[in-house]
Amino acid sequence: MKAAHALIVDDEADIRELLEITLSRMGLRTHGAGTLAEARSLLDEHEFDLCFTDMRLPDGDGIGLLAYLQRHRPGLPVAVITAYGNAQAAVESLKAGAFDFVSKPVDLQALRKLVDAALKLRAPAQPPVQDDGGLLGTAPAVENLRAMIERLGRSQAPVHIAGESGTGKELVARLIHQRSPRAQAPFVPVNCGAIPSELMESEFFGHLRGSFTGATRDKMGLFQAAEGGTLFLDEVGDLPLHMQVKLLRALQERAVRPVGAETEVPVNVRVISATHKDLEKLLAHGSFRQDLYYRLNVIQIRTPPLRDHPDDIPLLAAAILKRLVRSNGLPAPPALDAGARQCLHAYPFPGNVRELENILERAVTLCDGQRICAHDLQLRTEAASGEAADPPSAAGPGSALEAQMEEMERRAIREALEKTRYNKTKAAALLGMSFRSLRYRIKKLGIE
Repeated sequence: MKAAHALIVDDEADIRELLEITLSRMGLRTHGAGTLAEARSLLDEHEFDLCFTDMRLPDGDGIGLLAYLQRHRPGLPVAVITAYGNAQAAVESLKAGAFDFVSKPVDLQALRKLVDAALKLRAPAQPPVQDDGGLLGTAPAVENLRAMIERLGRSQAPVHIAGESGTGKELVARLIHQRSPRAQAPFVPVNCGAIPSELMESEFFGHLRGSFTGATRDKMGLFQAAEGGTLFLDEVGDLPLHMQVKLLRALQERAVRPVGAETEVPVNVRVISATHKDLEKLLAHGSFRQDLYYRLNVIQIRTPPLRDHPDDIPLLAAAILKRLVRSNGLPAPPALDAGARQCLHAYPFPGNVRELENILERAVTLCDGQRICAHDLQLRTEAASGEAADPPSAAGPGSALEAQMEEMERRAIREALEKTRYNKTKAAALLGMSFRSLRYRIKKLGIE
C-alpha cells in the first residue's frame, strides 16, 4: 500500500510543523495550509487519505471545511483540532461528521493512535458476516438503520442507541464496532444497572492492591479492558449521579484514575451507550446530568420496535427457529402454518424480538415437531387484544377464570392418563396433542 497522504490545516505554523514532523516519522506524506482557501486548492491538486483542521481559520472554520469535504470528499477521515477543555467544540465537530478530534496541546501518543485508526479505513472493506445473529429485515426502518451503522463505522463519535427493550440495541452496537477500524480490538459490553453502586468505580476504572478492604491485587477496569476497542454501556440511564460525574471526566480527558492511584491512565476507547429509558425525561427530573447526556448523545440512532415492521416477522422467525433447532439437536425446524403466521403478524409484540424468541422457543416444545399451529404460540391475550397487560390481582375475576381453566385442563389430562394406564404417548394421541406438549403441560400443571 502506498504511503498515506495527510492534509494539515492550521494558521499556527508551530502546530502545523509539529504535526508534519510526527506524521512524517510515521511514514506519511504531508501538505500544510494556513487558510481555508489554501486547503481547498491543495484538495483540488492532491488525493489525501487523512485531514487535520483547526476549528478557527482566518477565512472560515473547521466546520465549514468539514461540510465542504463531506460534499466533495465524503470518504476522507477528518480530525478537528480543538482548544484544550473545549468540549463543546469537540462535540460540534463530531456531530458535523468529523472522524475524531485532537486537543491542544497535542498529545503525540493519542495522535498516533488516531492516525492508525483513520488509516485502517483505507483497507478494502470486508464483506459483512452473514449469520442468524445479524440485523435481519427488509423494512425501510431496518434498511435505514443498516445504512446508519455503515456510516457510523467510519467515525469515532460517541453513539447513543435508543429503543424499547428487546429491539437489539447490543446487536447494533456490535455491528458498529465490527464495521469500524476498532474491529480487531475488544468489544466490552456492560449492563450499568447490574453493577452495585459501591463497586462501580472499581469496575469501570480498576483499582490498586490495598486501595480498600478486600483489594488483594491490582484489577483492570472495563475502560482498560476495552483499550483500542469499544465500550458498550447498556442501560446507561441506571447510572447513579456520582458515577455520572466520574464517567464524564473519563470521556472528556480520555483517561481514567484507578481507585487508589495518584495519576490518571490514558485510554483509547470508543463509547457506545444505550437505554430503553427516555433520557430527556431523566434530565427533566434531575436524575441524569445534562453535560453527560450531550457527551454520550453526539449521534443518536433508534432501533425500531417489531410492531413497526411486522412483514419482517417470517424472516426473523425462520432464523430463530434454525438457531433453536441447532441448539436443541433437532433434525429440522418446524414450519409455521398459516394460522400461526397470521397470529404473529397481528400480535403487537410488547417485548419485541426478544419476546418473539421466547414465543418460538415455547412453541418448538409444544408443537408436534413438524409444524407450529396458532395454539402452540400461546400468545398473551392482553397484548394480542392491544390492551395494557396489568398484573392481575390474586383475587381478581381473571385470576379465578384462569384457575378454573387450568383445573379443567388438569382433569382432562388425568382422565386421559387413566384411560391409557398412564401411557403418555397414547394419552397425547387421545388428547390430540404431541408427546412433548403433553409432557410440558404435565410439568406446568404439577400433575403427579
